[in-house]
This record gives sequence, C-alpha cells and structure tokens, in this order.
Amino acid sequence: MIICTKNMDYRLGSQCQFVQNQVIVNSEKERASLLCMKALANRGRLDKVSQQMASHPQYLESFLRTQHYILYMDGPLPLPYRHYIAIMAAARHHCRYLVSLHSAQFLRVGGDPLWLQGLEAAPARLRHLDHINKVLAHQPWLTARSHIQALLKTGEQCWSLAELVQAVVLLAHCHSLCSFVFGSGSDSDITTTPRVHHGTPPGCCLCDAANGNTALSPPSSGPMEKMLRRRSLDSSCDVGCLREQIHKSQDEIKERKGDRLHSQTLLHSDVEEEEEAMFSTDPSRFVTDPEFGYQEFARREEDHFQVLRVQDYSWEDHGFSLVNRLYSDIGHLLDERFRNVASLPFPHSPDLKRAIWNYIHCIYGIRYDDYDYGEVNRLLERGLKLYIKAVACYPDSSKTPLCPLSWTPVKASEKVHVNLLVMEARLQAELLYALRAITQYMIA
Repeated sequence: MIICTKNMDYRLGSQCQFVQNQVIVNSEKERASLLCMKALANRGRLDKVSQQMASHPQYLESFLRTQHYILYMDGPLPLPYRHYIAIMAAARHHCRYLVSLHSAQFLRVGGDPLWLQGLEAAPARLRHLDHINKVLAHQPWLTARSHIQALLKTGEQCWSLAELVQAVVLLAHCHSLCSFVFGSGSDSDITTTPRVHHGTPPGCCLCDAANGNTALSPPSSGPMEKMLRRRSLDSSCDVGCLREQIHKSQDEIKERKGDRLHSQTLLHSDVEEEEEAMFSTDPSRFVTDPEFGYQEFARREEDHFQVLRVQDYSWEDHGFSLVNRLYSDIGHLLDERFRNVASLPFPHSPDLKRAIWNYIHCIYGIRYDDYDYGEVNRLLERGLKLYIKAVACYPDSSKTPLCPLSWTPVKASEKVHVNLLVMEARLQAELLYALRAITQYMIA
C-alpha cells in the first residue's frame, strides 16, 4: 500500500498529489456539465447566464435551485404572475434579454398575450406593484412601511402578505440578475434602440454616509477646500471618467466581437418562438416614470436619509427568519446562495472580497460598524471601483460590459466571481430594505 501525503518531497508523492488535484478538477467539470444539462432540459437551450456561471458550479447549482423555486415551485402567486413580475423588474433596467426571456415563459405557462402590450394592459394588482418595483430597483432605501400598507390595504385588488413577500423576492432577484447580465455582457448581442439613460450617474459615495455622519454642512467650493476634502470611497467615479471608460469598453468589445464564435443549442421547436420574442419585446412598455433612477444615497446637503446599520437589521438575525416564515423555504435557499458566493475560492486576498461586498452595501446606505471603510480605498483600485458601482447601480447605462477590470489581468472566472459578488450583495441589500419595511408594518 502506498501512502501519499501533501508534504511528500519525492516524485511519487508529487504524482499522487497531481492525480488528486486532477480528480477535483474533473469532478468540478463534471458537476458543471451536469448543471448545464439540467438547464438544457429545463429550458431547451443553455441560456447565457448559466454559461457564464458554469465556471463556478457550486454557486450555479444554488442559483438554479433558488430561481426554479421562485418561478415554478410552491408559492401563493400563479405562474403567469411570477413571470410578469420578472418582466416588470427587468424592464426597470431596460434588460431586453430578461424581458424577452420571461415574456416567452409567461406565454408558455398560460399568460394572457394582451398583458404583453404594456403595463397598462395588466391587471390592477400587478400595476400596483410598479411603485415598489421602481423604488427597490433604483433607490431601495426609500422603501417604507407606507408602501407595504398601500399594497395590503383591504379591497378587491389588495395583496396578501404571503403574495407580497414572494413578489418582493422576485423583484429583488431580477433586479440583481440584471446587474449580472449587463456586467457579463449577456445582453450585448441583442439589438436595442438608443435611449437616454434614466437617473444621474454617480458622482461620489461619501465616507460620511458610510459612517452615519449625514448631518454635515455643504462643502465649500473653493479650490483649496476641494484639495483638502477627505477622499471619499468613490472619488474616482466622476461622470466624465465613467463616460470615457464606457466608450473605451465599447470600442474594445467591438474589436473583439469579430473573433467571437456564437453558438446556441436548440432542443425544442418552441425555442424559435423565444428567439422571435427576443427581438419583439420592448422593455419600455412596462416602465412608468423612466426618469427615476439611481441617485447617491446621501449628499452633504441632504441629511434626511438614515443609514441602515447592520446591527439594527441584518439578514442573519432578522431578514432570514421573516422571509422564511412568510414564504416557506426561500430563506434557506437565499442563505445558501449568500454562503456559496462567500465561500467561492478567490485568488486575491479575502479582505478584497469583503471590501467589494461592503462597498456595494455602502453605496446602498448599509453600514457595518465593525468595518474600517478606509480598507475600501486601500484595497479596491480605481477601475475596479468604477466597474462595481456601474454594474450595481445603473447597469443599463450601456449594453456592453460597462468598464474593463483594470486591476491585475484576471481570468474569465475571476471576472464572473466579481459579478456574482455584485449581484448577491445587491440582492441582499434590496431584501433588507423591503423586509425591514414589512417588519415595520407588522409591528405597527
């Protein structure tokens, strides 16, 4: 019997370790292949999102399980409602890919084709979701008890609490998935009509907002005061720089596009109907108030927004138990996603991973008292911060990956890893604000 250990110096031990590593690699590849085959069987083709996530099969498995549960398994909402809510959520970011995908699924599960003419053609109950959809998509910190109360008030078109919780989970899931779709370029191959971006691109995310110091006087505009002003978490994300980066990214994508090989697996004849819908569904017909977009969580001249402190309302201590009680098992599935993305192997420092997560929560007004936000400036390079904020806060400002990752040359799987962190951090942020408002309604 040959005993091989990791510490062996001689050749046989090295060969055994190599075989062990190959077995791990092969098992991961097999796992990814199985997951891709599941996606093929369920959808009739391997969708772009699954292709992108396949480099992280452990996470892909939990993602597909959660998404399938939300859209098709037990829950108070009928299937056509679920896909229509997904359409409404994706339309807020003008994500033609997801809008078209769910439009096809909506028809497949028996939805009324007339509803796809626009939001005004949908039932009043669905139209009533439009405001909370808009707020959660762009400024989730505005979500209030009054929004919940308005939807749950007695009447023919009211929502039950269980229905509303499932709807909120669906909205947050699709909003965050839009970030992944645009960040990974999955929407870039779909022809779109030019439009003016709604919302103002971010200028800064003030450290004072992260530290809860929002009641500060407006800064002086003199040159010396500007030089002495403490560097913010997002001082690199000025509008001019953002536009320049987007244009550069678009040029690079166009140059590389000629070298790409696009392939698609078609297993069912009805996939052709989905492809037809891809080019016929206009997201703007499901959007009201298109000018409402992301704004900075807090500015020096505005002090009426309060930071959400994690010790006061967190996913682990508050959100998980509430959502799991009102929408059975979804809390466990969402928690598994958060844990999986946190445990994915990352070639860089674990501190960088935490800095990315906390930075995204910071720009959404969520603060961790036990974290030194100076680490964000120290660990996140300028280009990476610009990329993260663009993908998280206004992914639809471009139909290509918004900015290239300018930090160390990264593998494709590493870029996907960053996009997964952005998606999951944003998902948790939206859920925290929505579930906090529901909690406030329940205890009022």
